[in-house]
Amino acid sequence: MIDTHFNKINPPANQFKLNGHVVSIVPFGSGHINDTFKVQTDSDEKNAYLLQKINHQIFQDVDGLMNNIKEVCKHIKSKLSHLNAEEVEKHSMTLIETKNGESFCKDEEGNYWRVFKLIENTKSYDIVETPAQAFSGGKAFGQFQKQLSDLPAEKLTEILPNFHNIDFRLGNLKEAIAKNEANRVGQVEDLLSYISNRESKMRTILKMGNRGELPVRITHNDTKFNNVLLDEDDKVQCVIDLDTVMPGYIAYDFGDAIRTIINSAAEDEADLDKIKLNIPLFQAYAEGYLSEAKDFLTENELETLLHGVYLLPYMQAVRFLTDYLNGDTYYKVHYSDHNLVRTKSQLKLVDELEKHHEELKLILHDSISV
Repeated sequence: MIDTHFNKINPPANQFKLNGHVVSIVPFGSGHINDTFKVQTDSDEKNAYLLQKINHQIFQDVDGLMNNIKEVCKHIKSKLSHLNAEEVEKHSMTLIETKNGESFCKDEEGNYWRVFKLIENTKSYDIVETPAQAFSGGKAFGQFQKQLSDLPAEKLTEILPNFHNIDFRLGNLKEAIAKNEANRVGQVEDLLSYISNRESKMRTILKMGNRGELPVRITHNDTKFNNVLLDEDDKVQCVIDLDTVMPGYIAYDFGDAIRTIINSAAEDEADLDKIKLNIPLFQAYAEGYLSEAKDFLTENELETLLHGVYLLPYMQAVRFLTDYLNGDTYYKVHYSDHNLVRTKSQLKLVDELEKHHEELKLILHDSISV
């Protein structure tokens, strides 16, 4: 099958060590950052690959990005060495080299390309609907971190500097307040007060890290549920989308995952009364995560998990509010107060989490003790 993408994308595809000749190139997936295509060849094994054009506007250090992915893939495969080759490829990303032995190539237009082997017969979910799914998601990311727990973080590049640095995010907010470019500061004094009152508490992880009380580990930094591939029985198969893998603190990954599954409403829900906690999903994710992660986490890291649960929606609110005050220059908005609604929604989530502090703390304690 020759499709409309073939003539344009076949040249970069043919820079890689593919089994057989390319016969089909079609768009694949629903990612918003990189352009992804499924490449089919005519080899006897019916090999299929994922060809991606890297968004180098966001990931400007392509060398560092691809070195990170190469190191992580190699290390995870070493942890699966007890399995046969076919099983290893089911449970880990496989990066395909170029014919020159590189991890990516650059085309004549200055675009960067890479290829992974497609992991067949898998599925993923955009939304967590059941405790069983939440458990699998937690287990997947716990296992991912466990596999990488003995890979020195200094081997990886910080691809997105200050991504989860709350000092940096609050600094941006204060700069936006001072400039007041959209003349909106007067409308949000109550939100600014709420954020200010929690600044010290939200710096807990960063302060512990700066004091050397937390190890810097390799973290995923995009722990959405659709970055977990499951088999037909919803069992964990592989964690994908490794672009944001870099050094960080464990609690950031845990907190971001919880932020995306515990909220009963959408991230931009205008009716704040609809924002409630799905405690069973929290419990299931925590149990799945700690079934793997408690084997290697330090006591201090375990202590910070709940701090991460508060921090990530708080930090997202800070980012939304900063953009609102700057005149909506970063996030796409669909109406004039969209970023303001997002801010209020995330802060309401923080409020709900705080109200259930003792319950969430007990769930984590029980999950660690199992």
